[in-house]
Amino acid sequence: MNRVLLATAMTAALLLQSVAAHAAAQFKIVTADKRGTYFAIGNDLAKYVAPGADIELEVVPTDGSAANIKLLRFEPGVKLAIVQADVYQAFVDRSAAANAEAARMIRPLRVILPLYNTEIHYIVRADSELNYLHDLRNAKINGGLVGSGAAFITHTLYRMMFKEPIPEANASFLPNDEALVKLISDKSIDVVVVAAGQPAPIIANMKPEAQKFIKLLKFDPSHPSSKQPLTVYAPANVRAASYPNLLKEDFTTISVGAFLVTYDYNLQTTVESLARFGRSLCQNFATLQEKGHPKWREVQLTMPALNPGWSYYLPATREIRACAASKKSTSPVRTRACVPEEKILGFCN
Repeated sequence: MNRVLLATAMTAALLLQSVAAHAAAQFKIVTADKRGTYFAIGNDLAKYVAPGADIELEVVPTDGSAANIKLLRFEPGVKLAIVQADVYQAFVDRSAAANAEAARMIRPLRVILPLYNTEIHYIVRADSELNYLHDLRNAKINGGLVGSGAAFITHTLYRMMFKEPIPEANASFLPNDEALVKLISDKSIDVVVVAAGQPAPIIANMKPEAQKFIKLLKFDPSHPSSKQPLTVYAPANVRAASYPNLLKEDFTTISVGAFLVTYDYNLQTTVESLARFGRSLCQNFATLQEKGHPKWREVQLTMPALNPGWSYYLPATREIRACAASKKSTSPVRTRACVPEEKILGFCN
């Protein structure tokens, strides 16, 4: 009887060890405001990609891109982040200028996949005299929380356009919902900046009556003040279909790229998990585009050349490239010409 009990206990212990060995990895992805597009993209990754990689992915709301870089570097469990391109580049530039803190933050970070362009929405009162971004000089502007991508682009773009910083008395850093209330109620704010891929939930969820209170500013790429911003940012078309309760026609705003980023991990279990994540992302890409946020339809599984100081995370990108190449080999012959970056990466002849 004792031998039977011992054998049973040993079998149970082995089973428990086996279960523990195959338990899903516990990872976190840092995004932005819960009502923003980054958070929605994180949820899509947690729902449609992470399970196929044997990962339980917790989606964490944050103050935005600058905060995400710090969290990815130092917060336990954070293995993925969505980061705005100009914020990432700012860290790279400061690192190149011998800023030791910036170098410590950015050098170990790696890109898994370029995502999409984030549209920047400039919201003003419906009766405002402001109509274009080049009308912003001396306006009271809320750029979002300190550490957010919206705050960074708000202040960077203003300096580029007007060759001076936003006056301190005119700058505020409130959450979007609080700032919108002030915009309409006490009018202590003239402009609220929302950086989010369209449709931005906080705007898309507004009721038709909102047209009586707010409007969106346009960006004129041909205006002289737009020349320097266009060296970093890109024009983008805001579709009326994204905000049917507010817009009657499409218009042009400015946008900035978003990237899925990780750390240069070398612990074998983490490397294997992130490699599986890259493979699952490719394998479930059609599902992301069909069922995920509309912005997924703008994402491509290509790996264009990155700016100096940026690097891909090879364990994940190798899997994406291999999977994408496999899909191409079983797909109909492509009709468009290969771009140089795709030839370099071996996606086409």
